[in-house]
Amino acid sequence: MTARSTRCTTAKTRTSRLAAVAAIAVAGSMLLTACGDQTEGGSTPEGGKTGAVSNAPLFSKLPAEIQKAGVVKVGTDASYAPMEFTEGGKIVGVDPDIAEALSKQLGVKFQFTSGTFDGLITSLETGRQDLIMSSMTDNKKRQEGLDDAGKKIGTGVDFVDYFSSGVSLLVKKGNPQGINSLDDLCGKTVAVQRGTIYEDTFKAQATKCGANKLTIQAFDTDAEAQTRVKAGGAVADLNDYPVAAYIAKTSGGGNDFEVVGSQSDVGLFGIGVSKENTQLRDAVKEALDAIIKDGSYEKVLEKWDVKDSAVKQATVNAGK
Repeated sequence: MTARSTRCTTAKTRTSRLAAVAAIAVAGSMLLTACGDQTEGGSTPEGGKTGAVSNAPLFSKLPAEIQKAGVVKVGTDASYAPMEFTEGGKIVGVDPDIAEALSKQLGVKFQFTSGTFDGLITSLETGRQDLIMSSMTDNKKRQEGLDDAGKKIGTGVDFVDYFSSGVSLLVKKGNPQGINSLDDLCGKTVAVQRGTIYEDTFKAQATKCGANKLTIQAFDTDAEAQTRVKAGGAVADLNDYPVAAYIAKTSGGGNDFEVVGSQSDVGLFGIGVSKENTQLRDAVKEALDAIIKDGSYEKVLEKWDVKDSAVKQATVNAGK
């Protein structure tokens, strides 16, 4: 749900936000680009041929350059099952399947490229990508291009909101520390992925804890945070509920983690679009409304068991 810092390495370090995906991700054919935007290529599970499909209902709504290319370039961090992850060398999950449904309305292929989460907004601002689909929370900070201190650091992003989710605590199986709420974390150590809204939530809780210090260990990937919790070096990780539930169900055959407490900070995930590309933004919004209306959106959510996170209609910048 969330923007993070890019490191220069020779290989992609973010293999997974969850240990389970790390286990199933196959080292297939990867497309690596220059440092600062390290990526692995992929497409929607049933992506069509590259090129325009001019008879699609909303093809004419797209910007001319995208019509000509026949491709919408999509940035993601494909390590966040069930939302987006790599399996058999292909990027799959809720977001790629939603993109596939959108592509049928728009008549162009959605070409996914995976990179580090905290580099996604930059890739949009520099034009490397046309869209972001990566379980990114729509909030005012991102809309306005602000850092945690309220300082202007970018142009901001427009969001077409397509999914609703709260966050949940993920603890070691058996909950040995008896964690049931954020307040139970005071005086303890937590692990989290750097640059996410989950880190923001832990920072807010640390302020609330005051002298009973909450220690936050931030990592480049959520998989690292999970490993820390599993090893006992931290008592909890924080993640979106669908993702936390998936991790608890699959990691170690369901024996590594469990979800505790109730969901908090329910918010919207948005498809990120450059503020300069309002034509693309509006076309995506119209396409999302179309797949909600024709039922294909609901079928995707049912497939991945996340139907409770459905939105009733597309909105723009409705996040708080």
